Amino acid sequence: MTARILFAAAIGFMATLGTVPAVADALDDIIARKTIRVAVPTDYPPFGSVGADMQPRGMDIDVANLIGEKLGVKVELVPVTAPNRVAYLQSGKTDLTISSLGKTEERAKVIDFSIAYSPFFDAVFGKKEPAVKDYADLSGKSISVTRGSMQDKELEDLAPKAVVKRFEDNNSTIAAFMSGQVEMFASGTPVAAAIKRRNPDLDLELKIVLANAPCYVGVVKGEQKLLDKVNAIIREAKASGEIDRLSVKWLGAPAGELPE
Repeated sequence: MTARILFAAAIGFMATLGTVPAVADALDDIIARKTIRVAVPTDYPPFGSVGADMQPRGMDIDVANLIGEKLGVKVELVPVTAPNRVAYLQSGKTDLTISSLGKTEERAKVIDFSIAYSPFFDAVFGKKEPAVKDYADLSGKSISVTRGSMQDKELEDLAPKAVVKRFEDNNSTIAAFMSGQVEMFASGTPVAAAIKRRNPDLDLELKIVLANAPCYVGVVKGEQKLLDKVNAIIREAKASGEIDRLSVKWLGAPAGELPE
């Protein structure tokens, strides 16, 4: 008797499953709380830095605010560094990561990516001497890089014999070069351009390009509704010229054709 009662109860419970409300997805949650939490850099100009007014500024900050505006919600900026920007997204601390994030096979296993919103070239920079003609010329050269960044992986693959010094944030990576701890540093071309603008007499040049690695918005794995909305906003901004305007403002040139 007891077994039959339990079985009947189980059948009744299963029959009610179809009437249980669907679990809200990330986009629904954002709209409901009227706030979107976005991981952004504050140590990587011109994509993200702190201005004289102590407020975050840069390409990534403007893109975050654009997405918030189009969603009709408040933007909560969450400062991150290269090593933790994906982890913050995975752990639910942020809804999006807009942090000069490049797309890699390894990252694609744990998060989803929007279409590209900004161009970005990775390169090695240093003084005019010694000359660097190919990756082999980096052998034995000390190069600072931010741990977990695209440049970190690229140096590992392209210049395995370089003496790579890894730092936890971009400011430390640049400071290592500026203070003479290393001969060169690996970063994005816009970052090096910003350093040169602030230090016009600095002996600094592009030594060799590592990769063309456009920037993408990172989205929690499986949140297709949110991903589709972000893509729609970026496509609209590209079509209207807004992305080109922001690129000129922060990077000095239009974004041009970006990969989908």
